[in-house]
Amino acid sequence: MLSRLTRLPRPAALAVCAVPVLGLFAAAAFAPLPFVVAEPGLTADVLGSDQGKPVITVSGAPVRDTSGQLRMTTIRATGPSSTMQLHELADYWFAADRAVLPREVVYSSGGSDEEIEKHNLEEMARSQSSAADAALGFLHKDPKDVKVDLNLADVGGPSAGLLFSLGIVDKIDGDGSGGDLTGGRTIAGTGTITADGKVGAVGGVALKTQAARRDGATVFLVPKEECADAQAELPDGLQLVPVTSLTDAVNALRALNRGEAAPSC
Repeated sequence: MLSRLTRLPRPAALAVCAVPVLGLFAAAAFAPLPFVVAEPGLTADVLGSDQGKPVITVSGAPVRDTSGQLRMTTIRATGPSSTMQLHELADYWFAADRAVLPREVVYSSGGSDEEIEKHNLEEMARSQSSAADAALGFLHKDPKDVKVDLNLADVGGPSAGLLFSLGIVDKIDGDGSGGDLTGGRTIAGTGTITADGKVGAVGGVALKTQAARRDGATVFLVPKEECADAQAELPDGLQLVPVTSLTDAVNALRALNRGEAAPSC
């Protein structure tokens, strides 16, 4: 083949060589690709109600009235079994309010749609348990005496852990000096949490900041290791506060309430 090509005029040889390359591009353009498209999702105030039931219910300890909001944030993505083609992805690749992500980044557990949904709901249940343990530990409350029930339907995964913990702290203790932990503001954020109060990364924070600002937040609590991602598409009017623990988050909100500077990315 090569010897025959060398005897062709240069334009003809290039045209012949281009045929298989164009064929590969054409095949790629219409082949299903392992990507999903994500966008800002819903937010929910953990100090409020969901489907007519309080998100946080505490028994065994006095509960205070709260003002302000603590909004957990989500992303919304195409399903794990959906397929995308190259020309479809091109429409979203440079959009500020969309992100094209490898499927395994969003759906790391793998499996069918039903299996992934079950996994995400199990992750949410574990996250709620850890959030309650972290908050009661921070407040030096015995979990044998103080019970916390968390209710938030149709949301899966562990990324609301930090906001659940902060909501419990605000319901029981506020800012520790009689005021609201929120200072009456709309605070949003994201982050996993362990039973001993450590905050972990979650992914999708650039989209979550947009959801937070859309729904009125002026402060966003972000896992410290994800500061750079959160800054990538940061909306105007939203202050980023990096945290590594529940204690960090509470102290930062207390500082804001006193008119002091909080940590920044």
